[in-house]
Amino acid sequence: MGTGLLVFFLAFSLNTRLSFGDDTISANKSLSGDRTIVSAGGYFELGFYAPGNASKYYICMWYKKVSNKTVAWVANRESAVSDHRSSQLKIIDGNLVLLNERNLQVWSTNQSSTTSNSVVAVLGDNGNLVLREGSKSNSTEPIWQSFDHPADTWFPGAKISYNWVTKTHQRLTSWKNSEDPAPGLFSLSLDANKSEYLIMRNGTQVFWNSGPWNGEIFSSVPEMRKTYNYNFSFTNNTNESYFTYSVYNPSIISRFIMDISGQVKQVTWMENSKEWILFWTQPKQQCEVYDFCGAFGTCNDNAQEACSCLKGFIPRSDSDWKLNDHSGGCVRNSQLHCGTSGAANKERDRFLEYPNMNLPENPQTVAVGSEAECESSCLGNCSCTAYAYDSNNCSIWSGDLVNVKQLSGNGNGESLYIKLAASEFSSSKNNKGIIIGAVAGSIVVIALLGVVSVVFWRRQRRSVGSTKAVEGSLIAFGYRDLQHATKNFSEKLGGGGFGSVFKGTLPDSTVVAVKKLESIIQGEKQFRTEVSTIGTIQHVNLVRLRGFCSEGNRKLLVYDYMQNGSLDSHLFHEKDENVLDWKTRYQIALGTARGLAYLHEKCRDCIIHCDIKPENILLDAEFCSKVADFGLAKLMGREFSRVLTTMRGTRGYLAPEWISGVPITSKADVFSYGMMLFEVVSGRRNSEHTEEGKQKFFPTWAANVVIEGGDVLDLLDPRLDKNADAGELRRICRVACWCIQDDENHRPTMGQVVQILEGILDVNPPPVPRSLQVFVDSQEHIVFFTESSSGQSSEPRSNTSTASSQAKSTAPSTDAKP
Repeated sequence: MGTGLLVFFLAFSLNTRLSFGDDTISANKSLSGDRTIVSAGGYFELGFYAPGNASKYYICMWYKKVSNKTVAWVANRESAVSDHRSSQLKIIDGNLVLLNERNLQVWSTNQSSTTSNSVVAVLGDNGNLVLREGSKSNSTEPIWQSFDHPADTWFPGAKISYNWVTKTHQRLTSWKNSEDPAPGLFSLSLDANKSEYLIMRNGTQVFWNSGPWNGEIFSSVPEMRKTYNYNFSFTNNTNESYFTYSVYNPSIISRFIMDISGQVKQVTWMENSKEWILFWTQPKQQCEVYDFCGAFGTCNDNAQEACSCLKGFIPRSDSDWKLNDHSGGCVRNSQLHCGTSGAANKERDRFLEYPNMNLPENPQTVAVGSEAECESSCLGNCSCTAYAYDSNNCSIWSGDLVNVKQLSGNGNGESLYIKLAASEFSSSKNNKGIIIGAVAGSIVVIALLGVVSVVFWRRQRRSVGSTKAVEGSLIAFGYRDLQHATKNFSEKLGGGGFGSVFKGTLPDSTVVAVKKLESIIQGEKQFRTEVSTIGTIQHVNLVRLRGFCSEGNRKLLVYDYMQNGSLDSHLFHEKDENVLDWKTRYQIALGTARGLAYLHEKCRDCIIHCDIKPENILLDAEFCSKVADFGLAKLMGREFSRVLTTMRGTRGYLAPEWISGVPITSKADVFSYGMMLFEVVSGRRNSEHTEEGKQKFFPTWAANVVIEGGDVLDLLDPRLDKNADAGELRRICRVACWCIQDDENHRPTMGQVVQILEGILDVNPPPVPRSLQVFVDSQEHIVFFTESSSGQSSEPRSNTSTASSQAKSTAPSTDAKP
């Protein structure tokens, strides 16, 4: 019995040592060692913590309900303590103060001193640590609050502000690296010159801005919308200007962070997968962050690791690079010889060519008459580290090379020549770069290689079976080769506004789909460049482009063949056999959304498809959906809008902005996708005519069922006998209604659609798009689909009651959101 009591006593002592069990630090309580305080609802916890493998301790606040400990706020970012057991966080003279192991003050709230013993620090469920008079109401103005001193996380209810009186910013600042919460280089703040802008900086250099605030969203950040998850607001008065936001669903753990990558990110915690899921990020590409890789580092968005050192250089600090801190940049392996007079030829500094580069910052222009003189001016200048020559313009760089970027294979970059010590080149014959010096000999070699390449390329074009001319990763086919492969284009698979598609078989027995393009106006070089760009885009939900043909006016594209054809062939047929079940339809909708999200948000340049419809969604042997014809809008050039509006069967998918003539954005694809979702649900065209000359329009009926809380199973393809997950069906119908909103700013992005369909985000009931009401009002003879309990079409109902009930729902409420 005595032993049991001792064990119980020790366990009780350990438990009380680990946590106070409340949310308050008062005059007679202090934090030390492993003790913590927890907010009343159990959302946040505060105590000593050493991030990563560091041995330094900080007063940190983390998410209590997130199993993977995630720090959201740090008090003593610049003054860590080494021994948390002998350090204390306590109330002294009305301030919250951190004393280190030597009892020295290293951090304080630093407010006017008071002898009051009633001052307490309270941790709120909103993530705000508040210092206030304990005897006063929580609604009174706090003495001090952590919301006024943010770290890298922007909490709901907190501000990003500029104080016009004190001329000071309240900004988010990144950590130094993944284990050091000290203030890093990157910050998000309000632009004091344009108060309705958010800006990001690397030190003092601004490299991104949000665009102007229009009362609901920033022009450059459509994801931060009032109608989706968050309610953002802007306040401007004589004392300060600030942005703040609130969340519609507080049960979702989501946060905005100024990341160590130099990007602001919004992430959501998924407990099932035990990870933070990225929702959106700005800037979208890592290399858009100014000087992310440091001096003599080069950034490449297409590489597995964005940062690498230029040849002849190594990271200044390997440990920092491993923690994703590249700010120290790179240093030389070998020092330059500097100067050429009296030095043996083998000791002279040389130049290595880096083709297709975005040139560094701060070039100096030098007046020269040739590239050789440009090279010579840099070689004879000890401070010169690189040069570039283009169209009789010579630029040189002195000192560090800053903000160097490697562009993709088809980018419009320039050649940069880096000065290196001779020892960096094993020999002149085994040099991966171009050594400037023996100019005449190089010209001869290059000329010979050019002749050989031309002959080789011409031979390759003669045969598609044995030898294939390669352009990047694409095959350049001859027209006769494709004629033969398709048996003179005899087996037509389909067609549309872009042209007709034919089945073909290559000499190696590979089955392909060959599209003959119409109305292409580009020249040979431009066509090859654009097609090569499309060919580099790879995603599981995008049809793979194998190659192309460009001979005069003959322009063809060669794709992988999809065994199960296009989605429309499975939706719009009358036979009941081989009907797509609901699970397959849902995965097709999700896969299509993923493909579009990749085109819109993950490619170097946003690719707008402009013609989303079931005919352009192909299905492989496993019924995995593949978006086809992506990138063809760009190939069609200015003629595309004319071709699109005349394409048969496409008008029903066109967003209102096509008609109004405003610039087309990726939200046009979102609208078309929403219209297609209705057809995935119903298994028939959205708009159909009856034998009586009346018109049936499915989206109007579907929107009313969704909004009025009707049975969504009534909307399902009758051939499925209501065999579907009602929750998934309701979710997909709500998404469809949000996608076809008249105002493109009210439509979600495709990335958001993906997360809704994956179940990561909830979706609220949408308003009825006004265009559906206009459609009803403009029809003299219109009926709506209705279903009896047996799943068979019943008598059509009059449009009078529907239009009346719909009119009540046309105007979105102020808090409408997906």
